[in-house]
Amino acid sequence: MKFHLSATIGLALLCSPSYSARAWTTPATFAVRGGASSSVPSSTSLGATAIEVDTKPIEGMRPGTSGLRKKVEVWQAVDEANKNYVENFIQSLVDTAMDNNEGKPLDTLIVAGDGRYFNNEAIQIIVKVLAGNGVKNIWIPQGGIMSTPAVSAAIRTLEGGKAQGGIVLTASHNPGGPGEDFGIKYNEGYGQPAGEEFTEALYAKSLELKTFKTVEDASDIDLNADVGTTFEITDGSTVTIIDPFDSYMESLKGCFDFDGLKKFCQRDGVSILYDGMHGAGGPFAKKVLVDEIGLPESSLLRSDPRIDFGKCHPDPNLTYAADLVKKMGLKADGSSEESVDFDSIPMLGAANDGDGDRNLIAGAQCFVTPSDSLAMICDNWEAIPHFAKAGGPKGVARSMPSSAALDVVAEARDIPCFSTPTGWKFFGNLMSSKEMFDGTDYTPFLCGEESFGTGSDHIREKDGLWAVLAWMSILMKANENVPEGEPLVSVKDIVKNHWAKYGRHFYCRYDYEAVESDSANEVMDLIRDSFVNGDVSSAESGDIELVGAEEFGYTDPVDGSTTSKQGLILSFKYPSGDTARVIFRLSGTGSAGATIRMYLEKFEKDQSKHDEAAPVALKSLADRALSLVKMTELTGRESPTVIT
Repeated sequence: MKFHLSATIGLALLCSPSYSARAWTTPATFAVRGGASSSVPSSTSLGATAIEVDTKPIEGMRPGTSGLRKKVEVWQAVDEANKNYVENFIQSLVDTAMDNNEGKPLDTLIVAGDGRYFNNEAIQIIVKVLAGNGVKNIWIPQGGIMSTPAVSAAIRTLEGGKAQGGIVLTASHNPGGPGEDFGIKYNEGYGQPAGEEFTEALYAKSLELKTFKTVEDASDIDLNADVGTTFEITDGSTVTIIDPFDSYMESLKGCFDFDGLKKFCQRDGVSILYDGMHGAGGPFAKKVLVDEIGLPESSLLRSDPRIDFGKCHPDPNLTYAADLVKKMGLKADGSSEESVDFDSIPMLGAANDGDGDRNLIAGAQCFVTPSDSLAMICDNWEAIPHFAKAGGPKGVARSMPSSAALDVVAEARDIPCFSTPTGWKFFGNLMSSKEMFDGTDYTPFLCGEESFGTGSDHIREKDGLWAVLAWMSILMKANENVPEGEPLVSVKDIVKNHWAKYGRHFYCRYDYEAVESDSANEVMDLIRDSFVNGDVSSAESGDIELVGAEEFGYTDPVDGSTTSKQGLILSFKYPSGDTARVIFRLSGTGSAGATIRMYLEKFEKDQSKHDEAAPVALKSLADRALSLVKMTELTGRESPTVIT
């Protein structure tokens, strides 16, 4: 039941006729309160007036695979050339969404962010633009913070899936704070990231925009108001403060045995260490791991959201989750630090990124690569109720740059397997094949990508906390028959047994970040011209022979759409006959310059060689590939920014 209390508050002028650029202030931290308040929610009428403001198109508003990311000062319109940047982008987004809604005003949208610098200010601007455009219901999580997977869950299930989409303020795993990154992405009605057709239409509109709609004479929304509080901005547009957790918790409880996990975590020898990297995932981890499953709060590291992520880079990999990696008895390259007592290390370690959708998984003295993690979850699906109750996954998929470890398991277990371009939206079509297109039903579905993303069809995004619960479930199943007092089956045991059964796909990634764009394109053009469209036999000789080259393209099996230029693949053969491949891609996740990503993979069946650290096992392959593409000569980079 909703209670409405009349209130009158002072009105503050939002904008002058000139709508000048603003100077913003931001508190040091954001706090998210858990659960609905016991006090009676109130309803406040702001009595604002819808207006239309003249503007000019701004170049460069083409979203990438996960929205539009720029330096935060661009969004803040510090430079006059970027005046009304947020308003322009959101107006273009709303116009595109309305076109997809038969030209009718939108009924319900969610607006939420990962808590980074400029999060709250941007929410206030966006709310006013949405109200100016007649959006009837605007839902904002208490505190303004919500993980990306939680937004997807809320779009799908809150009030029966009433929301038509969600505007998510995040630059994902990119740093936050002054001088750092900010981003906005859009999730559509099934909770999935907007597809290329939507983002290209948005971009086209941004280049033609002449006005945007907003409201004047409205105070800012109190983002920390009690859950259920409403703010009537105009006669036709209302903001409601929603609980950030409810829909997401419901989706997770449909996937996992929370009672069983709670009992398992009470066993001697079971301990979990979770690193939230000061991102949006931290409060959700506390809700799940501490409040629901009963782990001590000491299980959580850096789980309070901060606007600058504690001045860390919130990317859950071996480089940026260094403290967790060390506590798990690992070296910086992921190999075991044998000087650390195995029994003193937590059983499972995990980290999530800034918006809570990516994950790192490690056991005591055992780093699990994202590609291996995906394959091992697939092979142990019986441990996960979401899959077990359906007799296993009906489909699995990986991004093309991920290793073929999943393919081997899927073939052995007779599960349809797909290799897609990078970007969660491609998995979304497969997961929603029946739901959206009345095609083949591949659910329950498992998918993942090498850049530390794992998920299933419970939502339409990658889900870092889901991956943590999946590994906890695998450990619970592996130890169900181990008597109390006996040594427990560890993550390392599970990994080694998997490699013994299927062979090991040695795998790692080199990232060359913020490369000058022209230099990055020169590298890609050299590969394309000399090898893909040229003759691989012309390559300089070496012990590791270049035997093939191709450019990956994809035809979607669900909607028939085609996607080209998704990565350049160089295939190699070792003197022993072992095969390997190296993939080069330009990443669309940065806000400045370009990131060249080089993915290295070599299959090894010989069990005696499985313990070698992946970067060591792949060093000669990396040297060979870097020489062929003239990385140092063209970019000036002697070494990658990150190896993971």
